Amino acid sequence: MNNEEYFIKKLQLRGIKPTAIRILILRNMYRGDETVSLPQLERLLPTVDKSTISRTLSLFLLHRLIHAVDDGSGTLKYNVCSDDCDCSVDDNHTHFYCENCHRTFCLKYIHVPVVNLPEGFVLSEINYVIKGLCPACSEKLHRR
Repeated sequence: MNNEEYFIKKLQLRGIKPTAIRILILRNMYRGDETVSLPQLERLLPTVDKSTISRTLSLFLLHRLIHAVDDGSGTLKYNVCSDDCDCSVDDNHTHFYCENCHRTFCLKYIHVPVVNLPEGFVLSEINYVIKGLCPACSEKLHRR
């Protein structure tokens, strides 16, 4: 999606001043249900300083414009939140990590199962990752 006005509004909705760099980074993060990592963004944006990308991700996280996914690969992945998401436990959804292509997808309509914790435990975050083959890798495997 290349509509600059769309990205400006997404930034403004979260109280983030829409600068040219922030719009550029957000545009490159916008991949539908697929996540993006910091190293991927650095490769996609070779003319943007790495520390600028990192600071921008921190700002986006702080304002809940994006959410981070720990898929077990050793590198955090990020995805742009929907406009009605406030990154609360109720907004948590399932993530899928492809063991073949190493891409991670947000399965936004599959909510994380409710877990009743024993007394005294306080829930702050849930990370629910399913691992297997994505549709593209699964199809390639079956065509062999």
